[in-house]
Amino acid sequence: MKVSVHAVNFTVDRKLVDFVQERMDKLEKYYDKVVSSDVYLKVEKTSEKENKIVEVKINVPGDELLVKKQCKSFEEATELAAESLERMLLKRKEKISSHI
Repeated sequence: MKVSVHAVNFTVDRKLVDFVQERMDKLEKYYDKVVSSDVYLKVEKTSEKENKIVEVKINVPGDELLVKKQCKSFEEATELAAESLERMLLKRKEKISSHI
C-alpha cells in the first residue's frame, strides 16, 4: 500500500515515518483492496498535553475512510486510528461479501 505521511508545521523523523508505514501496512490483512493512505501528523499549539493529532485517510475502491485521533504521542494516536480503521475495513469487507 502506498502511504503518504504529511507533517504539518514541523519536521518528522524517520523513526516515526517508519512506524506509521509499518502500522498502515498491517491494515492490508483486514481488507486487501486498499489503494493508498494519507497520514497527516499535526501538533496543536495548546497548553494541553494531548496536542498530537493524527488524521488517516484511506482510499478503497468507491470510498474513502477518514479517522482522526488526538493523543499525547503520535505513536499512540496512530495506534488508535489504525484500530478504528481495522474495524471499519472489516465492516466494509463483510458488507461487500454479503452482497456477492
